[in-house]
Amino acid sequence: MTWTADITVRLLGFSLANPLAQIVSLGWIAPAAAAVIVRRWGTREGFADAGLALRIRAAWRHYLAAWLGPLAFTAAAVGLAAALGMWRPTLAPLGVAGLPWWAVLTVLMLVVPLLAPVYWGEEFGWTSYLRLRIFPGRPLAATLTTGLIWAIWHYPLAFLGYIRFANVALGLLVWTVSFLCQEVILTWLRLRSGSIWTTSVAHAGNNMTLSLLTGTLLGDAYGATAVTAVMTAPMAVVAGWILLSGRYEAMPTTAVNHPDDAPERSSSAISS
Repeated sequence: MTWTADITVRLLGFSLANPLAQIVSLGWIAPAAAAVIVRRWGTREGFADAGLALRIRAAWRHYLAAWLGPLAFTAAAVGLAAALGMWRPTLAPLGVAGLPWWAVLTVLMLVVPLLAPVYWGEEFGWTSYLRLRIFPGRPLAATLTTGLIWAIWHYPLAFLGYIRFANVALGLLVWTVSFLCQEVILTWLRLRSGSIWTTSVAHAGNNMTLSLLTGTLLGDAYGATAVTAVMTAPMAVVAGWILLSGRYEAMPTTAVNHPDDAPERSSSAISS
């Protein structure tokens, strides 16, 4: 469904690099639609572990991390780029339509939570359904497999104008590593917060803050593969910390510990 939607939009002459075209294609809703159909009419297991409750009071720290984390990754990525000689520190390229960079950045940060429902379409299907159903009792295998499937689901975009790799094989490899690191972090947020909405906010931030800002600041001089690698580096550090610190294996493998009907549950139950 997603690939068909993407190809159709491209054949109609629209660029998939355009966020509006991505939303109109409705390909982003396919993972959620599939999960809803399977839960409701396939297995009839319902939505008890779907993480649909917002849980803002109990998980406010995780919402804050989901919102600000991509901005921190952006700062780390461009800092690395500067150290490598790929970027001469200046925020001038962020200015749009006469607005200074700080105004554009403020608008982007305010837009991120508003776009969470759009990215929920992917998160509800991948992190909140598939991730919980494959390799039971093996959280790392389940997460990496979900991340790999999520990456492959995006592969057609490398041939439809969304992202252009000079060396497609190398570009897709780096892109895949990026998805795997993101999935480790998104799963950590999902299981710690008990809500799929934290990962939806983080996913929106990864696209609208990390990818957009880093790509704009570094420009096209070094190519999509190098820019993707620089963006992935700080996420790889955090993903590695989550895994090597033992926090990941110690987390519950499902959302049973965070029942959707108990928003008053103490936040100490999900503390880091």
